[in-house]
Amino acid sequence: MRKDERHKLIMREINLHNKVLSTDLSALLNISDDTVRRDLKELAEGGKLLKVHGGAASKSFVAPFNTLNEVYAINEKRAIAEKTLKIIKNDMVILTEGGTTILEFAKMIPESLKVTFFTISPQVAITLSDHHNLEVITIGGKLNKNANLHIGASVINQLVDIKVDLCLLGANAFSAEEGLTDMDWDIVQVKKAIIRASKRTAVLSISEKLNTAQRIRICDPNHINYLITELPAESPLLKNYKNDYLNLL
Repeated sequence: MRKDERHKLIMREINLHNKVLSTDLSALLNISDDTVRRDLKELAEGGKLLKVHGGAASKSFVAPFNTLNEVYAINEKRAIAEKTLKIIKNDMVILTEGGTTILEFAKMIPESLKVTFFTISPQVAITLSDHHNLEVITIGGKLNKNANLHIGASVINQLVDIKVDLCLLGANAFSAEEGLTDMDWDIVQVKKAIIRASKRTAVLSISEKLNTAQRIRICDPNHINYLITELPAESPLLKNYKNDYLNLL
């Protein structure tokens, strides 16, 4: 495989999943670990990604406030954000994580909406704070610098003490068979606690992340109440997700 083809595939994986492991790229591309390291070094030096321990991360995911970082599938994420607003009602209590899709949602909230938000994302909290009718409560702990999310035992302990109407989760990967999955153990534990603290759960995902799976399961698909994508609910790509418990938006 030519280098330009490898770089294109590496960037697609990073744009889709926000972070990739070198070992996974080596297996996916059928190349040596040394070749992966050289490719990631070259892409990082070219400003395409950020090298992190064990792999690489998307620049827009780690630093979404930097206007120089292009957000992958921004139009699709804005469409998802608009759909998400349809399930938000006045006086709800909502719990969110972070990510570029949820940030787009936070930007679109109308000034008339009165909602209480809990969030584990400092960036989402800052964005929500621009709306004067919203009450914003940040759940703090150790900051995962690769995802800009608070993680750890202190976060999980705080989540035990709350019960919210709805949680909004981004997706690293989601499938009808494996459910919601991720690759980071600490983030998975916090997301599990978020779901336990919520009466209903919504997953916000661009369609490219559907029918994919990562190494660690967050929850089975039957724990998800809403799957919100940029696609119309009747799209053939969503046929495997149609059932009695999952609402497609």
